[in-house]
Amino acid sequence: MNKLVYGVIATLALTATSLFAADLTGKWAAEVTNRNGEKRTQVFNLKADGEALTGTVTGMGGQEMKIEEGKVAGDDVSFSVTMEFNGNTRKVEYKGKVVGDQINFKTGQGDRVREFSAKRATS
Repeated sequence: MNKLVYGVIATLALTATSLFAADLTGKWAAEVTNRNGEKRTQVFNLKADGEALTGTVTGMGGQEMKIEEGKVAGDDVSFSVTMEFNGNTRKVEYKGKVVGDQINFKTGQGDRVREFSAKRATS
């Protein structure tokens, strides 16, 4: 009997988490400053399906990168992309928090962490 009760509680908790996940599906845009201090627009085309997140990120230089390891948990979002530059590849991780029609992102590592906000595009 206890196993049944715990099973029902666990199922309800997982369902509730999915129901309250932020609606990320759509186009988001952010103005991001690069290492040289130049501002560029970065576009996020996101598709949320429960706790899974897929889509693309158009990076600096116009390169479109596929979202990997995308997750949504409530208002928290995380994913990575693999960038190619001058024959080298680099994995870039993004972590964010959804606040209304804005996602506050952190990306990078060590002393190279950048923070920026993406806003839901209306068109």
